[in-house]
Amino acid sequence: MTSGIIEVDVHGMNVEEAVRAVKSHVRQAGASVYRIRIIHGYHGGTRIRSGIREEFSYGREPKVKRIEMGTNPGITELILREF
Repeated sequence: MTSGIIEVDVHGMNVEEAVRAVKSHVRQAGASVYRIRIIHGYHGGTRIRSGIREEFSYGREPKVKRIEMGTNPGITELILREF
């Protein structure tokens, strides 16, 4: 991986499937990865967005330093380290 950003598209998944998919990417992220961009969409509801943000906030996942809400409401980014 040369970009340092992993994109995970969770459209069409339920909350549990989306969280499981993101957790898998977080676990597999190597040292070159500093950001995981989760594309969850916006117009179909906010359950996945809320579930992702709840699961990875408050220090629950040690690799995730913080969460950023992008300018696009359909994207949430997990920051693993500063670039």
